[in-house]
Amino acid sequence: MYELKTKENDRSVIEFIETVEKPKKKEDAYRLLDIFTQASGYDAKMWGTSIIGFGSYHYKYPTGHEGDAPLVGFSPRKANFSLYFATGEDREEQLSRFGKHKSGKACVYINKVDDIDTNVLEEMIHSSIEFLNKTYPDQS
Repeated sequence: MYELKTKENDRSVIEFIETVEKPKKKEDAYRLLDIFTQASGYDAKMWGTSIIGFGSYHYKYPTGHEGDAPLVGFSPRKANFSLYFATGEDREEQLSRFGKHKSGKACVYINKVDDIDTNVLEEMIHSSIEFLNKTYPDQS
């Protein structure tokens, strides 16, 4: 049976950010940490070896595949920052106001925080959490 590699763990978020080599990227990682923490209302947790996640949800697909994932998160990759959001109905409109970025299905890629509108980032965090909480209500 397939086992997810990206799981919440007890590694230190601060120690991870301190491993970021470029000073500006490290500074931006701390800025994103503050924005995501404040906007999400959740403490930052490491997911796998390189994703900083906030909150969590349990998903189960019709195929039977299921697992846990952060509600929102980011990762300071070598080339850029990967920002993780759900694909809610507001996403395209928000991305049109977001600033310089590239996007995939669930990821948005930015080079630096100064390239984006942080108010729109906060909106995207809120929208993603709201969408996931509606889509995957607590199953306890």
